[in-house]
Amino acid sequence: PLPPYIRNGQMVDRDAESYQTVYAKQPGSLAAPTAGLHFTTDLIRHLQQKGVSTASVVLHVGLGTFRPVSAARLSEHLMHSEWAELPETTAEKLRKCRSQQGRVVAVGTTSVRVLESAAQATGSPYQAWSGQTNIFIRPPYQFLAMDALMTNFHLPKSTLLALVCAFAGRELVMDAYHQAIEQKYRFYSYGDCMLIV
Repeated sequence: PLPPYIRNGQMVDRDAESYQTVYAKQPGSLAAPTAGLHFTTDLIRHLQQKGVSTASVVLHVGLGTFRPVSAARLSEHLMHSEWAELPETTAEKLRKCRSQQGRVVAVGTTSVRVLESAAQATGSPYQAWSGQTNIFIRPPYQFLAMDALMTNFHLPKSTLLALVCAFAGRELVMDAYHQAIEQKYRFYSYGDCMLIV
């Protein structure tokens, strides 16, 4: 289904194709990993031809993703739980990337939540893992498993925005958001994205 902020969640015919990543395989998520909507089959092929290795994780996004933070303090927010998996084939690729001094670029906050959940659960980055996660990444947070983040512009008072602020710093993120508003970037699921390195 569409998020409630797009036509009140009412789908039209084109949404069945456009609100889906080209690489999704497992059913179970209630929303698309929206940073991944920017990737086409041709773009992925082009990146791979340039030497970029890709690997997949799974997070069955729940409706709680759209629930704004309502607690008076960020630390008091109760995070929803979702099923996630970091497959062994992905863990192997990540370990190889690291051993060759490569950079791990997470595409979307969903990928970050899987990588960080796996690192916390196994005690080590890049170990295969699956299970429920209710990780709430917010400032201050010490990231264990990634070097860069590609993400859309998120709703205010969202757990997703808190995660981005934890990664890049609130001041830098808010500056980027102000510039995005001035430049009339599109926000949310069908919006523009940014790469934070």
